[in-house]
Amino acid sequence: MDEALIRYKDVEIHQQELCVLNDVNLELHKGEFVYLIGKVGSGKTSLLKTFYGELDVAAGDAEVLGYDMLHIKRKHIPQLRRKLGIVFQDFQLLTDRTVYDNLEFVLRATGWKNKGEIKDRISEVLQLVGMSNKGYKYPNELSGGEQQRIVIARAVLNSPEVILADEPTGNLDVETGFAITQLLHSISEAGSLVIMTTHNMQLLWEYPGRVYRCADHLITDVTEQYSVASSIEEK
Repeated sequence: MDEALIRYKDVEIHQQELCVLNDVNLELHKGEFVYLIGKVGSGKTSLLKTFYGELDVAAGDAEVLGYDMLHIKRKHIPQLRRKLGIVFQDFQLLTDRTVYDNLEFVLRATGWKNKGEIKDRISEVLQLVGMSNKGYKYPNELSGGEQQRIVIARAVLNSPEVILADEPTGNLDVETGFAITQLLHSISEAGSLVIMTTHNMQLLWEYPGRVYRCADHLITDVTEQYSVASSIEEK
């Protein structure tokens, strides 16, 4: 199997003085689709935040794309984040710029200079997310599902090995949520590691992946429970 893109061994994660998760052991690889499930406050988002250096790892061995997250220097965090794609529930698009300008802003901020290459890459990602004809629109002219597709386009601009999606379907209707999950699933099938937090259990049956549950300060691999239930359901 490929080298793990994320490897956590006996990791502890704190919020302020409180221990949110302990004894976290994970090995996640390219091409995997991973769900994080659990109640609000169980540590799902805190875990994601440690992957991109927003929250410190308190103890243990933690490696993300070759970076030691226990000892990472602040100046190296922007380099790490350039290798990650992050999809937020609340979109965080620049509302005073068109879709095209939102994407161009990210490319220029991450070192792209050639205008033709920028145009080609934006065209590619818009096509990938089914939004080829929306580049001239402003975010407020798009539906929630369309905005989330643009957020995914933004996340994949620099061909990241890892995509983190924090409740990407949380503000969407059921049908649109399924479409967004299908899109993320197809991105994982193309080789990226996709990690998605969700409260929508129906998605786990429709788009299978590895499933980890956060509860009682622990994270547990519960993939088998869901695949067994799924196969019973199908019969």
